Amino acid sequence: MRSKTLKSNKVNIITLGCSKNMVDSENFGGQLSANGIAVVHENRKLDHNIVVVNTCGFIDKAKEESVNTILDQVELKRRGKLDKVYVTGCLSERYRENLLQEIPEVDAWFGTMELPLMLKEFNADFRSELVGERLLSTPKHYAYLKISEGCNRTCSFCAIPLMRGGHVSKTIEEVVAEAKRLVSMGVKEIMLIAQELTYYGLDIYKKRALSDLLKHLSDVKGLHWIRLHYAYPSKFPMDVLDVMRERDNICNYLDMPLQHISDNMLKAMKRQITRREITDLIAGIRDRVPGICIRTTLIAGFPGETRDDVEDLKLFLEESRLDRVGIFTYSHEENTSAYELADTLTAEEKEARAQEIMEVQQEISYEKNQEKIGNVYKVIVDKKEAGRYLARTEFDSVEVDNEVVIHSKKPLPIGDFVNVRITKAFDYDLEGEVV
Repeated sequence: MRSKTLKSNKVNIITLGCSKNMVDSENFGGQLSANGIAVVHENRKLDHNIVVVNTCGFIDKAKEESVNTILDQVELKRRGKLDKVYVTGCLSERYRENLLQEIPEVDAWFGTMELPLMLKEFNADFRSELVGERLLSTPKHYAYLKISEGCNRTCSFCAIPLMRGGHVSKTIEEVVAEAKRLVSMGVKEIMLIAQELTYYGLDIYKKRALSDLLKHLSDVKGLHWIRLHYAYPSKFPMDVLDVMRERDNICNYLDMPLQHISDNMLKAMKRQITRREITDLIAGIRDRVPGICIRTTLIAGFPGETRDDVEDLKLFLEESRLDRVGIFTYSHEENTSAYELADTLTAEEKEARAQEIMEVQQEISYEKNQEKIGNVYKVIVDKKEAGRYLARTEFDSVEVDNEVVIHSKKPLPIGDFVNVRITKAFDYDLEGEVV
């Protein structure tokens, strides 16, 4: 690939959206690097001449951020600061034809599954033996590990299957091999991710095989923490919990998006589960793994949501006392079945409902954190910032959950595990001292 500049090409990858996108960017970076092409993530030095924007197309806010990022890079190209701008990811997959017309300055557009085609643009060969060899964009002590691609669910609000296709599991051998490579690079914690973690294996093993995968992963030497993200509640495989309870390096942590709790909302969302089944499932999970941290995400303002539905959700949070909760406002997405429903609530009303719900959870989080004062927890040190160390317990995932603030005169190596006694607790964070 020719460049307008005389210097060697250097590629900057900008990743937007979820951790699954991040893994895609890391795989792309690994392939470029193996082909002898200089590549960096989120380059602040601005000494690159080529940009690849890996976009998100999940909801309106994410799409807007992706478009604005593309336009920013196109402007840099117009000013002679860049030679090439390429776009990939979910937004490109979903709206490529429209974007071709609206932003013609982009040099090429690629979908979510077109890595070999992207590499050809760089005169680089896709090397199948390097699948799983990634140029990590995270600190070296943790990484995300994608165990499958796509989703077979038909949730009425979700456009992911339109952009990622149907569910395709990696084999246990492939996932374990990638985990071993990550550990050899210094990774101590992996976060298992997928569009739907608990569907794993049904396509290739004809059964839900997440528990089998976890047994093999937990045997990988040097892998200290394994964390589970994005477990679908309907037909949840309870045998996963037995493995979690038995294996010390599987975190007592489960990220299980519920989206709502009132039966009429769950039905309209096509979630294939009822409120009673959800409450029974939560009780069953806690019974099998006492002390487990359960994280969920919710949607506020779905079409047809009433004030009673909002009150129902608040009451559920008060009764279930989940450990971690995130919330989205509903985004009206073309080609989803919910798009046929009337989206009558204003953005302001959706935000107000989300805030109202989160205020309930904020109080619960504060009370739960207060109970931790005086307790000692094993934490992993993530970074040093403003003269203090920021760490996490096994009950906290990266960026979305609590942090433990440590004031220590003694240096704490980043990525090390230390024991910390909690001395202060706030709504979403803790403070502690090394013991």
